[in-house]
Amino acid sequence: MAKKQTTVFFCNECGYESSKWLGKCPACGKWNTFVEEKIVGNNSSKDKNKPKSEVIKLNEVEKKVSVRIQTGVQELDRVLGGGFVKGSLTLLRW
Repeated sequence: MAKKQTTVFFCNECGYESSKWLGKCPACGKWNTFVEEKIVGNNSSKDKNKPKSEVIKLNEVEKKVSVRIQTGVQELDRVLGGGFVKGSLTLLRW
């Protein structure tokens, strides 16, 4: 496989990395600090660390029963699938 050449921009002040040149660094707020660098190599190292996923038929998926805490508000419990799941975080906006 041929090696792919990519361009990456780094901030001289804080080391922030971007795929495009930016006038102002979003990390440190300094202006005109980005420097272009060429990176030669393939991106296969990212794929090596990725866990392998497996295709499962929908009818083979196991249903897990979760302990739910009912709120007492019928519509909210219905939307949440029977109440809050114990140990989870649910953000509500009124």
